[in-house]
Amino acid sequence: MAPTHILIIPKRHFENAAEAARVEPEVLVSLFALADEIATSRSLDGYRTVFNTGASVGQSVFHAHLHLLAGRSFTWPPG
Repeated sequence: MAPTHILIIPKRHFENAAEAARVEPEVLVSLFALADEIATSRSLDGYRTVFNTGASVGQSVFHAHLHLLAGRSFTWPPG
């Protein structure tokens, strides 16, 4: 997907980001804060974050995890 591709995974199990938002929304805040810390520590000039929620959009590991992608130009819309 990108030269920099880092997974940020919460210790507590949530099937996906939507479940985390319902049960413990602070986890999502922590994941995004950590993504920004990582990007800053690596001097990334920009990054994209992605959660896949559901098999039909590519979720293959049913434990919530945030993808941090960087290191190339991205187009919009994605896909």
